[in-house]
Amino acid sequence: MLEDNWTGTSTVPSRGLYPHQWSWDSAFIAIGLRHLSPLRAQTELETLLAAQWDDGRIPHIVFNPSVPLDAYFPSPDFWRSSTAGRAAGAPRTVQTSGIVQPPVHALAAWLVHCSDPGLSRARGFLTRMYPRLAAWHRYLLHRRDLGGGSLASVVHPWEQGMDNSPCWDLPLSRVTPAPARSFRRADLDHGSAQDRPTDLDYGRYVRLATDYRDGEYRDGLDGRQGGGRSEFAVEDPSFNALLIASEHALARIAQELGATGTARHARAERLTAALIDRLWDPAEGMFFSRDVRGGGLIPERSVSGLIPLLLPTLPRDIVEALVRTAASKHFGLGGTTRLVPSYDLLGEAFDPHRYWRGPAWFNTGWLVERGLRTHGERGRADALRRAVLDIADTSGFAEYVDPYTGEACGATGFGWTAALTLDLLHTGTAKGGDRQ
Repeated sequence: MLEDNWTGTSTVPSRGLYPHQWSWDSAFIAIGLRHLSPLRAQTELETLLAAQWDDGRIPHIVFNPSVPLDAYFPSPDFWRSSTAGRAAGAPRTVQTSGIVQPPVHALAAWLVHCSDPGLSRARGFLTRMYPRLAAWHRYLLHRRDLGGGSLASVVHPWEQGMDNSPCWDLPLSRVTPAPARSFRRADLDHGSAQDRPTDLDYGRYVRLATDYRDGEYRDGLDGRQGGGRSEFAVEDPSFNALLIASEHALARIAQELGATGTARHARAERLTAALIDRLWDPAEGMFFSRDVRGGGLIPERSVSGLIPLLLPTLPRDIVEALVRTAASKHFGLGGTTRLVPSYDLLGEAFDPHRYWRGPAWFNTGWLVERGLRTHGERGRADALRRAVLDIADTSGFAEYVDPYTGEACGATGFGWTAALTLDLLHTGTAKGGDRQ
């Protein structure tokens, strides 16, 4: 299916539902592709980063001009990147969205390099990628520090990747939805309305994106966009944990290129301390998102709050608390569920089939498995690895699944599900310290 989804320069997540190149999808896909073709994995990332804006942002969608405009919404004519994004340095030769997605890219680039260092060095892969990745991190750490606490904020639920999570319900409640007649939901052509975001939430997504576009995609340290105040700004644990993990990866890339990497490791440590200070709740034993505009943590348990397990220097007491939370009645890992649900099993908004409001996803399973293995939780990591491999196969490599039954939901033949299955087949038995 990775072959079926390959366009010649990149991989679409799904031919029907997602017919363009997505940012964090391509990072995960490259991680899997490195086992089949390191060259193609490098090309995947090179294609994505070729669409980077001058201000450093990597857009969440790079549009394929051969795909009809009505195949996906919001389409290029909605985002108007080459005009609305001109001041921020949007590329002129390719159309993109104007928002971002989680920064998995430096981690992916490092893993791709490690799969064939000879080829990577011969092609100057890291030499070309490093300045682009460094600019991406600068954008997030400076332009997106909207809360003033050193963490990056997302300004749209689509940026965090877990688009429809109940974590966004509170900050989204401040957003006036765009009128339903002002847009057409192409996603409903490919999936059941009962499994997708509601029309109300989708209207709010469209309103946020419209306002950001009309403000020419401006970000500021004071949180002002287009001369106005964005109603949605959230510091998310998963987004920032992936930034920190990628900062550690950038340090390794710097060392490969002849620098020390010391400053980047130190920055990753400072960010880890900020993550704990701003988003950790010791009483609940997990990380929570912070509503920058509303001020305070959002009291919704999401898989996002478990993903900081990825961080290698996370204090042991926090690791142990996260492991207990993952196995608790709220997530049921290793007990009532084999894969990590995207949302609290006991939460009022839990729905085992609705997009990011309960179903289990394979990329978050991969991240939690990697985190468990990083901290020596080998038995739990092995069990999760086996579950991912088994359920990916039996579900037809689904986009996501019912966390209790493994029933397929969303698209099948999904790009990152296939790619991360491939990665776990190759690397799942390595020790955490040895696993590149």
